[in-house]
Amino acid sequence: MPKHVLIWDLPLRIFHWLFACTVIASWYTSDQDNDLIDVHMKLGYFALGLLVFRILWGFVGTKHSRFSAFFPTATRLRLYIEDLKNNQVKSTAGHNPLGSLMVFLMILLISLQAISGLFINDDVFSSGPYYDSVSKELEQFMFFLHHNVFDFMIAAIVMHLLAIAYYVRVKKQLLIIPMITGKKPENLVKITDKIKHSKIFLAVLLVIAITAFIYWLVVVNAPVIEEYYY
Repeated sequence: MPKHVLIWDLPLRIFHWLFACTVIASWYTSDQDNDLIDVHMKLGYFALGLLVFRILWGFVGTKHSRFSAFFPTATRLRLYIEDLKNNQVKSTAGHNPLGSLMVFLMILLISLQAISGLFINDDVFSSGPYYDSVSKELEQFMFFLHHNVFDFMIAAIVMHLLAIAYYVRVKKQLLIIPMITGKKPENLVKITDKIKHSKIFLAVLLVIAITAFIYWLVVVNAPVIEEYYY
């Protein structure tokens, strides 16, 4: 049995599965008939925190978590697609170029979804902490984004799951298990690809700082909305 080496750090793996759970929970709580809209809003703040963490981790995290390691340049994409057509794709330690596109797409979609939620108001059940601090035109635009971007996010997730199934069935490459254990067989990666540790201490510091930032953003810094009674 081949020896396994660490590729995906623990903070990235926790982020990945927390994000998956958050998307499912956000979808379920978005139905205003189930009286969980307050939970939905808190999940939005949590998703925003996850987003900030992933962006920062993309610069200070471990080798395969950094954006510089998998940024999908035109050359990388072209070569990878050519290898894919010729059935010559080799196992990659981190994200392959097409998988990299999905990472950046999801970051974009999460950004639009989470940020737009801060500015919307449905006039019935809930309102974001900044909804009355922008013009009505911008508020309407944010409302449009929040109620349409999620569909694109679901479509992207479906594409992601189909790609995983393709790699399992056709390429015989397991992608889910390494995202759970963090490890890949040593014979499928280069010795220089393995990471020594997960930078847990740095990740904890980031989580503390991001938690404080999100609290400041949605509680401390949120404008006070004056109510007028007639």
